[in-house]
Amino acid sequence: MDIRSIMLAPKNIKPDLASTKPTSAWAEVDEQGRLVLPPDMVSQFGLKPGARVRLDEDNNFVRLHRPITHLTKVYIEPTVACNLDCITCFRNAWDQPIGRMSEETFANILEGLKALDPIPSVYFGGIGEPLFHPKTIDWIAEVKALGVKVELITNGTILTEKKSQQLIDSGLDVLWVSLDGASPETYADVRLGAELPNILNNLKRFVKMRPASHFPKPEIGIAFVAMKRNIADLPEVIKLGKSLKAKYFSVSNVQPATADMQDDRLYERTMHNIAYMQAPHLPHLSLPKMDFDETTREALFETFNSQLNISFAGNNWGGASDTCNFVESGTMSIAWNGDVSPCWPLMHTHTTYLHGKPRLTKKHVIGSVNRRSLRDLWLDPDYLAYRERLHNFGFAPCTFCGGCDLSETNEEDCLGNTIFPVCGGCLWAQGIIQCP
Repeated sequence: MDIRSIMLAPKNIKPDLASTKPTSAWAEVDEQGRLVLPPDMVSQFGLKPGARVRLDEDNNFVRLHRPITHLTKVYIEPTVACNLDCITCFRNAWDQPIGRMSEETFANILEGLKALDPIPSVYFGGIGEPLFHPKTIDWIAEVKALGVKVELITNGTILTEKKSQQLIDSGLDVLWVSLDGASPETYADVRLGAELPNILNNLKRFVKMRPASHFPKPEIGIAFVAMKRNIADLPEVIKLGKSLKAKYFSVSNVQPATADMQDDRLYERTMHNIAYMQAPHLPHLSLPKMDFDETTREALFETFNSQLNISFAGNNWGGASDTCNFVESGTMSIAWNGDVSPCWPLMHTHTTYLHGKPRLTKKHVIGSVNRRSLRDLWLDPDYLAYRERLHNFGFAPCTFCGGCDLSETNEEDCLGNTIFPVCGGCLWAQGIIQCP
């Protein structure tokens, strides 16, 4: 069938939604050979008339990407100050001012949100502890009054009874809590200054304080940063989360901010395999779903670590992801001072370690909400061009190469990319680091 163009379905066209799967829907091809998409999908993915969408063809399907003009989520960083001194924090290797968002800056953000259609969801979080800012809960309530989804991440140490009630009353949708250990010893080994029993007591109280419902709000999410020192605790952390009625779990690798943290990585072989497993000359192995137990564990472990291009139940097991989920998901990030960046890793200049060498990631600022509206910033021509480059991801493979000096910063790369920033060394783009 020759599908020559995609047509956005007008309201009076109702394609047959025969599938019972919640993530499936039926499109139809009209007499002119145009693909007509269901109205709900058109709205959900911001497919307004004139929008350009990227299509990737695979063996049996075509993947349609969200238009780069569709803003769905805004990260707001209330402060970079924190009451803890975690070994995983970027603040261990940076020289940036400590500050917190002013009421004027937030007011500019709120006005910018009101002017957007549709209004994106909002996530309060960044480098610091959001609840360390005295106005964060008030701001949550103001954003929630716009009728959008609102999330917050916290270390849980100052989740007092008063703050818990305020968060519940604010209408917060999801409370994310960082739990990097299941015992007081392993937790304190990562999040210096924190006491796990106190945090768990805070969470238990929070859960009980929520209004009784089959679907109580705020929902609970658990975020875990995996390292050699704590990976054995992951099953127990999940059990703890379930006992707290957690609905979401997010696991990320650590990005070393100091030289000694490199030994805690769980992805050294993974980074090398990324290069091998995308090579076109490698044999391809297709595996089905099967039990992962004492019978299959050893065989599957050796198979997954072999130099093969592997698909598991139809999904690629390895190889380069080359995907910026911040751009793919239609997000922007706003630092405490009002500076807008494409993602929160680019909100602040910081140093991490890649292939045994320090890598300086310089911040990339599109503009400030104190001088320009959110809409103007989001549709800035240079920002649009940057998101287009990330869709194509034509950057050098610094993540699994790192052999030259150009990989030590994000300013340019060996493929001739001189437009700052370059993202070939981004571990988020390879699915190694992820944010909830």
